[in-house]
Amino acid sequence: MDMKRAFYIGRFQPFHLGHYSVITSIAKEVDELIIGIGSAQRTHESNNPFTAGERVMMIRHALEDIDVHFYALPIDDIQQNPIWVSYVTSRTPPFDTAYTNNPLVIELFEEAGISVKQPPMYHREQHSGTEIRRRMLADEEWKHLVPDAVADVIDEIDGVRRLKRVSGTDGFDY
Repeated sequence: MDMKRAFYIGRFQPFHLGHYSVITSIAKEVDELIIGIGSAQRTHESNNPFTAGERVMMIRHALEDIDVHFYALPIDDIQQNPIWVSYVTSRTPPFDTAYTNNPLVIELFEEAGISVKQPPMYHREQHSGTEIRRRMLADEEWKHLVPDAVADVIDEIDGVRRLKRVSGTDGFDY
């Protein structure tokens, strides 16, 4: 029997119910899933408040109930599109298919001869890291947009306070 292994990349800043929905749909089609944590080196910024390790925790805890073997692996940005796919494949187990909706990533994988599938988006207007971070900064409700386990990780690391501090919206003049 051939093992079907796929790759799915995102920044997961934070991991939310849209990601969860995409991953549960991919899980029905594959035996193993490699989850690439993109921009892994970026942290403590308004668009990238969480570390790669914190995002690994979010994914690990959020997917405890999912019926697929998965790896969550940090992938740094290398700023060299022509060699990006080689860079990814040198850091991951081999995979047959990449799942993404990012036009650049689709192009790079297709140019490298790797099959690409575009997963359905799940309530994209609400389930986006940008919207969730905006809500955190505005003290609006956001926890219903992420798995409970992710809200727990963000609380554990005091992530909302960090986001406010690195965004300069915590009311303090540094």
